[in-house]
Amino acid sequence: MAESYPDPVVFDTRPDATLAVTRGTVRLLRNMGMACLTEVSLNTGRRVDVLALDKKGQATVVEVKSSLEDYAVDSKWTEYLPFCDRFYFAVPVTFPVEILPDSVGLIIADAYGASIERPAAEGTMNGTRRKALTLRFARLAADRFADLMDPKLTAKRI
Repeated sequence: MAESYPDPVVFDTRPDATLAVTRGTVRLLRNMGMACLTEVSLNTGRRVDVLALDKKGQATVVEVKSSLEDYAVDSKWTEYLPFCDRFYFAVPVTFPVEILPDSVGLIIADAYGASIERPAAEGTMNGTRRKALTLRFARLAADRFADLMDPKLTAKRI
């Protein structure tokens, strides 16, 4: 690993671990110049944990796995591959990374930051899909911002 994590945090619940890994991952991606959203639904009905767009419009999808159990019960990640140029798993330092496929990127994260331990392979998303995903990203970001400005508004969401 590129960084040393001397005292891994042990979380009381899986949601706490997921939130911490997600937060650290988003910090990493934002520091890399990407715009990030969490919990983004695709047109297939699936929902990615983190979707990030770089300045060129390339999409990175990150699937957060907080535990071995979390990984074992969820195999839908392969359905995300057509919707990104890069795909990563983000896991806590205590995760047994040897079980993850070598064909995708790996991020080790905690609540305060993250590091890329294995770069993701570069893909090329279909242009029509990229346009639709970018539009979905923009509309979702705008809706979330509007919700912060006016939480009592009950307008239809995308």
